[in-house]
Amino acid sequence: MTEFRTTTQIVRAARAQLAPYAWDYIVGGSETETTLRRNRIAIESYSLCARVLRDVEHVDTSASILGTKLRIPYLLAPVGSLQEIFSGGSAAQVQGACEFGTLPVVSSVTQPALEEAAAAASGDKWFQLYVRGDIDWVAEVVGRARDAGYRALVITVDVAHYSIRERQLLHSWVPDGRKAPGGPEFQARLNWDTLDEIRAVAGMPVIVKGIQTAADAETALERGLDGIWVSNHGGRQLDHARATIDMLPEIVSAVDKRVPVIVDGGFMRGTDIVKALALGADVVAGGKMHAWALGAGGVPALKRMLELLRVEIEATMALLGVTAIGQLDETYLARDTHRAGSVTAFPLLDIEDETQPSFEE
Repeated sequence: MTEFRTTTQIVRAARAQLAPYAWDYIVGGSETETTLRRNRIAIESYSLCARVLRDVEHVDTSASILGTKLRIPYLLAPVGSLQEIFSGGSAAQVQGACEFGTLPVVSSVTQPALEEAAAAASGDKWFQLYVRGDIDWVAEVVGRARDAGYRALVITVDVAHYSIRERQLLHSWVPDGRKAPGGPEFQARLNWDTLDEIRAVAGMPVIVKGIQTAADAETALERGLDGIWVSNHGGRQLDHARATIDMLPEIVSAVDKRVPVIVDGGFMRGTDIVKALALGADVVAGGKMHAWALGAGGVPALKRMLELLRVEIEATMALLGVTAIGQLDETYLARDTHRAGSVTAFPLLDIEDETQPSFEE
């Protein structure tokens, strides 16, 4: 088996193999894609401040969240309609994540069914839910997830109204996830009282995904939520929103270690992940990377992508002078200015590579 040597090669392979509508589905955002670009601009505006002459022979990249041990502080965020990218869909996501040693979060609007995705797991997994029905509907879906062995429930709360995604409109393409049963009125009605009802029937920890202010983080804690997921939906919902890494410090301060804090939004390299950890996130999540990897070569490419991220995280930590995630803090960061775009994490994407590998089992 010929292995990809860089994440750039994985992204390049995905671009070459995916249909244009599928590529644009992964890379795109809403309207002007300003939020999407801001996520990258803000991440890249942080400089890393290295400490030297420290013993970094042994670097531990592991982390944990809600009792699950992770090889790296990175989990696979839910991606709707993942079967449009790779035929295995969420089952491939689960298989690759578990075999590598991290946590998959399965979307409620992807295929195959949540039970089939769970059957592909060799480790812990979480289930993400878009609320598209009343509390009886929620209880039925959550009961299925609980019976299938999911360890936690993630409720996405930043979709009260569907965004305008012009890349998809230009392709005249609607993802299967937006065709799923249930009316949008239930997402529009979702409120804190609804979350109380969901917590009462969940029977597992409940994480709220889409928190963007310290005030909402405080309310989530008052309501007894078990985790805070800082997210602007990867720039795919509200256009002209703040970058998630800019929201992160105030939310971390408000949470004050009472529950885990997860963050997503443009984190694609090991350096990106380390920056978020230094600002107080417990783990980082991403969707684009595993979508690209599955598009490039299925489960083997996904596992290779995660290994390459591990290598990047380890190298970044060692060069910063730290040997464990818990040693990272804001003293390892400085703020700079930078211009960025949706794929600036891969500046070599268009360079000719005569040794571009295929990825076949």
